[in-house]
Amino acid sequence: MGDVLLPAPSFDVGARDVYDRETMQPIDKPDRARQLARAIASDLTLYHEKEIVEGIENDTLFEVMKEHIEEGRTLFKSRVTPEIYELNLYDRAIVDVMIKSKGHVKSKIW
Repeated sequence: MGDVLLPAPSFDVGARDVYDRETMQPIDKPDRARQLARAIASDLTLYHEKEIVEGIENDTLFEVMKEHIEEGRTLFKSRVTPEIYELNLYDRAIVDVMIKSKGHVKSKIW
């Protein structure tokens, strides 16, 4: 079973590559959902680098990125089953991909 590209708001190809081509069903496998969550988080990191760095430096990351993070969450939730969504894979990806990758940024939060 392969994937098909579907349009998504302001996200790169990695985040749009989500439905099973044959069934067009939401993702029901944790590994595939984790991949999607990480792709969305990676897109956020790529497109909002300056905002993320400033948010970390000023301890306002979640205020600065709230709209973008929620847009990604909405996309993720729309592409996975409710059971998969409840695993909090998207939140983990935000921490692992978007925040941990900025560990070098000077901040009072670390």
